[in-house]
Amino acid sequence: MTDDAHADGAAAGDSAGPHERRRERTARRLAAIGAAGVVAFPSRNLQYLTGFGEEPGERHFFLVIPAASAADPGPALLVPALYETQVEEATSVGEVRTWSDGDDPVEATRELLADRGLDAGRLLVDDTMWARFSQDLRAAAPDAEWGLASEALADLRVRKDESELAALREAAEVADAVVGDLREPGADAVGTTETALAGRIADRLAERGGSGVSFETVVAAGENGAKPHHGSGDREIRAGEPVVLDFGTRVGGYPSDQTRTLVFGGEPPAEYREVHEVVREAQAAGVDAVGPDVPASAVDRAAREVIEAAGYGDAFVHRTGHGVGLDVHEEPYLVAGNDRRLEPGMVCSVEPGIYLDGRFGCRIEDLVVVTEDGCERLNRTDRGWETGVETDGSSPRET
Repeated sequence: MTDDAHADGAAAGDSAGPHERRRERTARRLAAIGAAGVVAFPSRNLQYLTGFGEEPGERHFFLVIPAASAADPGPALLVPALYETQVEEATSVGEVRTWSDGDDPVEATRELLADRGLDAGRLLVDDTMWARFSQDLRAAAPDAEWGLASEALADLRVRKDESELAALREAAEVADAVVGDLREPGADAVGTTETALAGRIADRLAERGGSGVSFETVVAAGENGAKPHHGSGDREIRAGEPVVLDFGTRVGGYPSDQTRTLVFGGEPPAEYREVHEVVREAQAAGVDAVGPDVPASAVDRAAREVIEAAGYGDAFVHRTGHGVGLDVHEEPYLVAGNDRRLEPGMVCSVEPGIYLDGRFGCRIEDLVVVTEDGCERLNRTDRGWETGVETDGSSPRET
C-alpha cells in the first residue's frame, strides 16, 4: 500500500484522526505533483479535510495546506471571528486565524499565505470556489500560479477510508430500511401524489436515523418513470403501475443513493414484468463485473449488453453508474470510453434502466465498494417490484 493509500488505519501508537491523516496525505501529494499548496473554502473538500461542513457565504473562509517539506509549517484556517469557537471545537487543525468584520480579509489572506510560504509558486484552489474569493486570492498572492484542487485531491477522495465506508454503509442501511417500509401493506401509495410519497420517504429516512435527503427524491409514477430525473409532482399513483423510487439520506455527511421500481396495489402489465427482469439481470451483470483493475467502461458494457440483447438498447439513455462520496456524483464514472481502472476503496452506483417514452420506466440501483477480490454491495434489499410484503422493519435482504 502506497503512502497515498486510502486506508484509514494507522501504525501502532499513531493517534492522528482521519482528517489529520487526510491533510498529511494531501501535503505529500502536493509535493509529489510540484504544487506549493492548496486552498479550500466551504465545500466538500473542506469537509473532507477537516470534518467541518459549511455552506459558502459572504465572508472569507479558507483552509491552506502547504506541500510537505522539511520546513512544512502545517495547515491553517482563516475564518471569520464569529466562527472561531465552533471551528476550533469541530476540527483538529492546529492553527485557526480569525478576521473581524472591520478588518480587510484580503490583507489577512495575504499575511496567511506569506507566513505559509504560499505567496508564490503553484497554488491549487477549490474547483467550486466562488469567483469573488478566487479573485481575492489572486490579489493576495499576485506572484503565484494557479490550478485546481482536484489535481491533488481527486485521487485521494476517490478511494474511501474506513471511516468513510462506515458512514456510507450506515447511510445505505437507512435507505434499505425505508425500502422495507415502502413494501409493507401500510405503506400502500395508491391514490396519493408523487410529492406526498416523496415527503413520506423523507420523514421515514429521518425516523430511521438519516440526516435530510442527499438529493431531490425521485418518485416517478407511470409515464413519468420514463424521465430519468423526473423528481416528483402532482401525479397520483395508480394501482398496478410502476413507480421509480430513487432516494437517499446522509449519515456523517456521506450519502446513500439507491433506486427500486415498485408496483403498489395491483399487478403490473406483462410488458413491465419483462422489462423489470431485463433491468434486474443487467444490474446483476454490472455488479458482477466490478472488481479491482477492471476498467470503468467494462462495467457499463456488461450491463448494457444485457439490455441490448433484449432489444431495449435505445431505451438505456444514461451511463451505468457514478462514484459516490461526500458528493453524490463523483469519480469514477461507469461509462463507455472511461478506461480508468477501479481500485479497492472506490464506491460507485450500478444503476441501469429502461425508459419507454409515454409508458413507464424501470431502474434498479445499488451502491458497491470495490474490494481486493470483487465488490461489496452496500444496498441489499430485494430488487423485485412486489409490495404488500410484511417485513421486520429492515426489509428483505439479498446478497
